[in-house]
Amino acid sequence: MKILLINPPRSPENMILESAPEEARYFIHKKLIGPPLGLLTVAAAVKYHDVTVFDAKGEYDLHPDAPPLDKMVEDLLERTKPDVVGVTIITSELYDSLDIFRTVKKFNPSIVTVAGGLHTTLCPQEMNDPDIDVVCPGHSAFIFREVIRVLEKNQSLETVKGIYLNNEKGFHSTGLSPVVYDPADEHFLMPDRNHLERWRWTYVVGKSPGPTTYLFTSLGCPYQCTFCSIWVEHGGRYFQRQVESVIKELKLIDYDIVRFSDANSVVNISFMDKLFDRINEEGIRKEYIMDIRADTAVNHPRLIEKMAKAGLKVVITGFESFRDDELKKYNKRSEVKMIHKAIDIFHDNDILLRGNYVVPNDYDEDDFKALAEYAHSHKVTYAGYTILTPMPGTVFYNQVKDRIIDHDYNKYNFFNSVMKTKLPLEKFYENMGRLWLIKKGTDVI
Repeated sequence: MKILLINPPRSPENMILESAPEEARYFIHKKLIGPPLGLLTVAAAVKYHDVTVFDAKGEYDLHPDAPPLDKMVEDLLERTKPDVVGVTIITSELYDSLDIFRTVKKFNPSIVTVAGGLHTTLCPQEMNDPDIDVVCPGHSAFIFREVIRVLEKNQSLETVKGIYLNNEKGFHSTGLSPVVYDPADEHFLMPDRNHLERWRWTYVVGKSPGPTTYLFTSLGCPYQCTFCSIWVEHGGRYFQRQVESVIKELKLIDYDIVRFSDANSVVNISFMDKLFDRINEEGIRKEYIMDIRADTAVNHPRLIEKMAKAGLKVVITGFESFRDDELKKYNKRSEVKMIHKAIDIFHDNDILLRGNYVVPNDYDEDDFKALAEYAHSHKVTYAGYTILTPMPGTVFYNQVKDRIIDHDYNKYNFFNSVMKTKLPLEKFYENMGRLWLIKKGTDVI
């Protein structure tokens, strides 16, 4: 069968960027950079079919004057003539994803449309759309393979458990899958990055000398921060790969910069310690980017030193707040005092540190001043300041859903306030934009 898998374009909504002073705009994220690793996993599940992966984000980065989305998809359909079209969906890209499905069905109603990704996992009922035939939530690569197998044999999709269907019976679940998939171990699928060769050089961060690819060593997260969707997406489970599996993939990767896409790269200390022993033994020479908690760095400084010597160059740390009461409210399970200690550990190892803060909608001028003073006295290479956003499916969303005033999903990307702000909205965004000037570095990481 001919299968087309599409990564939709990113949402352009970014009020922090629009409101920031000119000198801050270079540092504010205009796009999320990185290849669609999830789609590569799905492609690997059906690799014996005729599979095309298309990264619309990369395409618009490669050709900013590329045609509008509907025309781009029409041209793609003309070239590939697919039997099945799948789209991976996050909340801020839902509307463009629905537009893709509409274009597909207008082009050829017999094409089977399949929705997957984070938003379908957290909010499957929102996929009740006439242009979507199948919804594959969760770790769905093997379920998608079963969908393809059943379609190829002209059998009923009702026999595929773990999906939602939209057919003559209406929108409904086919029931729970009898298999609990472990996508990091027993059911791990090696991604084929050749699908993305066209867009390789769009995966460059800031002034980096080369493109970055993604690799995961784990899925899920043992922590349960109220604003985070990752642990909810995985049902609170944590999946760990085997060391030799990661080594094998690193040997296959022909990128010099590897971004570990784990929610927290260092959870299993023994695993990471062994992994970097093996990286050294195999003589693998790459630069690594990881997400590492401040308390993890403070509690395991020797591991940070070992990883730095073996190629760890950039660390992203969610400081989240400079106030312990806010961290407690977020269920962060860390303390502010860890931040300064972690900064010293990373900087002592010549690691470029990006520290991220989330800002609640109820901050006033005094709160912004206090955060600015704290960030100035705890400077990192690069700091990110985003808005505490109630992402659908999270604990935080359920806590505040009655206070949400803007339900435009295009704005659910942490750069727009969707709740009423204490300050006049214009002043809130001005304060957010100015924060982005507080950092040590001169580049985006």
